[in-house]
Amino acid sequence: MTESTAPSQRETAAEQHAASLISRMTIPEKAGLLFHQMVLHDARIAFSDPVPMLGTPSVEQMVTRGYLNHFNVHGTSSGREFAEWHNRLQDLAAGTRLGIPVTLSSDPRHAFTNNPATAFRAGAFSQWPESLGLAATRDLDLVEAHADAVRREYTAVGLRVALHPQIDLMTEARWSRGGGTFGESSALSGDIVEAYLRGLRGGDELGPESVAGMVKHFPGGGPQLDGEDPHFDYGKEQVYPAGAFDDHLAPFIRAIAAGATQMMPYYGQPIGTEWEEVAFGFNRGIITDLLREKLGFAGIVCTDWGLLTDSEIMGQPMPARAWGVEHLTPKERLALALSAGVDQFGGEACPELVVELVDEGLLAEERLDESVARLLREKHLLGLFDDPYAKADAADGIVGERTLVAAGFAAQRAAVTVLSDAALPLVAGRRIYVEGVDAAEVDGEAVPLAEAELAIIRVDAPHEARPRGFESKFHSGSLAFPQAELDRLLTIIRSVPTVLVVYLDRPAILTELAEALAPTGALVVEFGASDRALLDVLTGRADARGRLPFDLPRSMQAVIDSPSDLAFSTVDPVFRFGDGIVAG
Repeated sequence: MTESTAPSQRETAAEQHAASLISRMTIPEKAGLLFHQMVLHDARIAFSDPVPMLGTPSVEQMVTRGYLNHFNVHGTSSGREFAEWHNRLQDLAAGTRLGIPVTLSSDPRHAFTNNPATAFRAGAFSQWPESLGLAATRDLDLVEAHADAVRREYTAVGLRVALHPQIDLMTEARWSRGGGTFGESSALSGDIVEAYLRGLRGGDELGPESVAGMVKHFPGGGPQLDGEDPHFDYGKEQVYPAGAFDDHLAPFIRAIAAGATQMMPYYGQPIGTEWEEVAFGFNRGIITDLLREKLGFAGIVCTDWGLLTDSEIMGQPMPARAWGVEHLTPKERLALALSAGVDQFGGEACPELVVELVDEGLLAEERLDESVARLLREKHLLGLFDDPYAKADAADGIVGERTLVAAGFAAQRAAVTVLSDAALPLVAGRRIYVEGVDAAEVDGEAVPLAEAELAIIRVDAPHEARPRGFESKFHSGSLAFPQAELDRLLTIIRSVPTVLVVYLDRPAILTELAEALAPTGALVVEFGASDRALLDVLTGRADARGRLPFDLPRSMQAVIDSPSDLAFSTVDPVFRFGDGIVAG
């Protein structure tokens, strides 16, 4: 809803309810709503126990003393266990003075990625391809079905906010977060976000059966200097050498028109643009002038995680991602972000600083109430004040339900992308050398390379390993295979017909491999697929349907030479956006 649109009866009721609550809230109670802290779902950890691995105090302390009631959930379990844990948390919140229900959120947890900073492996949930795989299908009905599955399984366990979709553009091929996007095309990303938000809502409006999508990362992450990520100080600069800022903004305009109610600015610090050179979460020109006033966004703005205070992640010290305002104190950063138009702060909790700002006259209570009203309004629209509890008895029948699992499996197959196919379809009963695939899934005899009639090799896209624990989860640096690995693969390809399958979380350099495979082998790329889903396509049991969601560059020099913000700008790519040999 834009500010020029008349509110519906439900929205008016939500606003009135929020105003009534605000009139009864203390400053500390209001301050608690402004923080969206992490919490670990683990039945072995009591609500009274601190959580050292997340660096947080106990859940009990956060809810009853800090007045927090928005949490980003880490950890997995069965559907019933998850729902029961959620309901105990709602009981804890119900015992507070005003009984404001908790809102739980989650990063993506329906695919294959397992990075505690960005996504979780599916576990008990239905398993689908990664976001790039959804884009590879070019099937908006499938995208909506995926988001609807997310909605059904999330709501079954009490999750009501999705910290996705991520609609940044992968115009910088080296960017480590590109695997969570829908690729390089602004138009395709805009089409997908409309279908995705519709699936999360379960219809046209946010309601008691909906999940609210927190669209990220406004105004478009991706054009990072040298492809480095602004989770880290060496990646804080976001650059626009081709002046293509509006291309990155376009999918967010589509998201707002499609009814997005929550938005997350990125960590990046814009360099050499008309905007102030401070991270987007502190940037009034971006949040208030552009997002709220020009684009008419009336919903919640929640920062990315950890902008205000230093922390520790996986044993690694992490400075606040306060790029451009590193010299400010946490309280000064907080005041600046609120002035910029932020409503909520992700991944940390310092409500006492909000109270100090009000007490010192540096933050007007009316400004605090604006953000609190938006947050309470969303809870009301999601039906949390009417019934915040998950139906634990039914959760196991919904999470991982047979038809959802089958739909996810079909989507995995649909996303597999065939780029050359001389060796396909595979014929049963051959002697096969196998790497990276469960030999038990192959219709043939697994043999050593010297005895093979055919080789099937499955590898990940290359990246440069980073030494420290948290950083190692982000695949960065060169997109080219190390020379020793390239030589090894070429030796196999030249000795026996080979099907090479590459998992692409970034656009790998496949030039020499593609040339060597073309005469007798096959080059296949995937974006999250089980061995069975992959082999169904390789054998012809399922049709190849995937098409590339980005260009595949010819060389690393071409990547280095291309503007980081401009789509489809590498010179003479080996394969183009949309390439894929589609059956039928």
